[in-house]
Amino acid sequence: MNRITEITKRDILDLFQNGLEIDEFFQTRTVTYNYYGRLEEIDFLKRLYDLERMPSFDSRFANAEQDIWQHTVNNDDYPYCWVFEDKRFNLQDGSDEVYLKFLCEVFHPAVRYDKGYWKEFLVATNKLLQNDGYEIYPAEKISNRDVYGWRIYQQEDNTLFIPYSQRNAKDIKAKKIVLSIKRKARNQIYQFLERYNIVYQATDETGWNYNTTVAEDVFNEIRQFYVPKCYNDKKEYVETADLQAFILSNSPFCVLDAIEFFAKHSISDDFEPQINAILKLNEIPFQLSKGKLMNTFDTQINKNSLVSVQEVGLKELLQEASKYYDENNLQIAVEKLWDAFERLKTYYCSSTVDKKKSVNKIIMDMGNNQQPFLELFEKEFHELTILGNNFRIRHHETTKTDIQDKRHYEYFYKRCLSLISTAIQYLDGRNL
Repeated sequence: MNRITEITKRDILDLFQNGLEIDEFFQTRTVTYNYYGRLEEIDFLKRLYDLERMPSFDSRFANAEQDIWQHTVNNDDYPYCWVFEDKRFNLQDGSDEVYLKFLCEVFHPAVRYDKGYWKEFLVATNKLLQNDGYEIYPAEKISNRDVYGWRIYQQEDNTLFIPYSQRNAKDIKAKKIVLSIKRKARNQIYQFLERYNIVYQATDETGWNYNTTVAEDVFNEIRQFYVPKCYNDKKEYVETADLQAFILSNSPFCVLDAIEFFAKHSISDDFEPQINAILKLNEIPFQLSKGKLMNTFDTQINKNSLVSVQEVGLKELLQEASKYYDENNLQIAVEKLWDAFERLKTYYCSSTVDKKKSVNKIIMDMGNNQQPFLELFEKEFHELTILGNNFRIRHHETTKTDIQDKRHYEYFYKRCLSLISTAIQYLDGRNL
């Protein structure tokens, strides 16, 4: 895939070559950051490339490593950021996957210089990439530091935010979703939210400045959907604007609403991991992701596993399937997931590897040379292919068996997802 334009690549090169303007202490100044961070340039490149097997552009040397050492260490006559335009590294004319993998390595905790301006350069790089539909994001942690991966950029829309209890009202009413939150956990959640219940100054339509709190804003937003209430000492269900009472003496689903609205107002990167830690500690089967709580029983693609997917089309389909599933649009979610399944089969395809050989490689890697597992995964690939051929997974396929029961879509989605989410953990980078 080649979405990243030469304009974006030129701007990112210019960013690292010429620096970034920042506002600091009431003045604007230009700061710089080495793409190889705290490492020597050759050491950084060896994390991504086998330099000893790459050709030399200098006839005096046998390989790229000797060539690069001569011209960056011994003589230092290569221009700064030469690697971005060196054809051996495929950053200028290669695939998006190669380019994005390189940029993610620039911000790896083993590489980046923590006392430098790496965060500012990450933000600036992301703004440029988002113009072409990608973003670099914290995909996992190592030694409590963010390790970055890349994904398709899904721009936030301006539609009304609908809290958990309202998004899932039908299933809650039908008791398909059941939840209990113990008093101890409620106290922890309240104490956590209270830390983020800051006082700040807002401006009304007339230009009048006034003080308000995050909790006041949260209650105002909740009132768009229902009257916030709690049980008082007399066991009466009464209206409230008290955060503690709302959290401690209310429906557990209202507690989830409060968490989501606080997340919406928080500007801290720590909010999501900290509330997830509280939920996990108290065995509450929910996880906050991008401002929305999801039931962890509804298996989705693990974001750490998604990092290993080095093919843009497959990653995009998996993200779209997950998005539609979260929105309860199961028909489109299943369609996108089945498209991802077909794309997965071609992951290793090349001029010498056809679709059948590609699938066989995936199965061999998944099976770890154990015959029972090889047979298991081969059977599952075969049966899912038959399902896709016999049932109307895609809405335009009118000659196949129609799917009319929403629960059948749920079955198809989770069965296909189970195989895909396992398979992508065994994918290699294909030496991109």
